[in-house]
Amino acid sequence: MSTALAPTEQLLYTAEEAATVLRLGRSTVYELMAAGELRFVKRGRSRRIKRSALEAFVDSLEPQPV
Repeated sequence: MSTALAPTEQLLYTAEEAATVLRLGRSTVYELMAAGELRFVKRGRSRRIKRSALEAFVDSLEPQPV
């Protein structure tokens, strides 16, 4: 039996992967990270975004009035 996670159950995302999941541009994800709106972890020069941080960011978004 394999314990590997399916791609949709990924725990950490690169900025590029997070941009794909959020359907935003890569630069926008980096801007959100710099502004503190999207939390990330840093290990050496790498920045990774937890799945829970992506979910929290989406939950924090307010719907725009029509």
